[in-house]
Amino acid sequence: MTEETRLRDLMCTLAKSLFDRGLTHGSTGNISARTADGGLLVSPTGSSFGRLNPARLSRFDATGQHVDGDLPTKEMPLHKAFYDTRSQAGAVVHLHSCHAVAWSLMPDVDEDDFLPPLTPYAIMQLGRVKLLPFYRPGDPAMGDAVKGLAGKRSAVMLANHGPVVAGKDVEAACNAIEELEATARLAVLTCGCHRRLLNKGQVADIVSSFNVEWEA
Repeated sequence: MTEETRLRDLMCTLAKSLFDRGLTHGSTGNISARTADGGLLVSPTGSSFGRLNPARLSRFDATGQHVDGDLPTKEMPLHKAFYDTRSQAGAVVHLHSCHAVAWSLMPDVDEDDFLPPLTPYAIMQLGRVKLLPFYRPGDPAMGDAVKGLAGKRSAVMLANHGPVVAGKDVEAACNAIEELEATARLAVLTCGCHRRLLNKGQVADIVSSFNVEWEA
């Protein structure tokens, strides 16, 4: 089995796991990963995370040309923006996860720090998450908005739409986006309660202890 074949299988296995646990639904969500030759594997347009075919993933070469497989997701500008601005990005995942979307609808959410500091794990895996405004699905302006962050954020939340996370590899990206959804779920469940958030000193200690990329 070649390295690319293993990557194709892993992408589809992880996508199905996300789908089976309800983190995305129907034909929503998209996933991409860097190949060893600098190209990309991308989930096709209109495809379901529950039924991705490893052989039909969209294949791009290192120059960005589509060379094999089905047509890619319409959110390619979003994926490309992360790869163009974050040299360490090896994979990008976008979901329509319920609690993250629900939290994005709340009027008082901090645009520069989308997730409240409820546990250390979202801080460790995501850093600060930027809430971006609503864009029409597939709008290239989403990619422009990510490029405007100049590679300083590994995760964004598209308001009324869903989260997008870049990771060093496809497993890291999937783990991080799951943590984003879990933290958003906690935020929704505790909304209106007198919550004991992590204080600034505790957050700073986590950032320092785990060498978290933390854009002030």
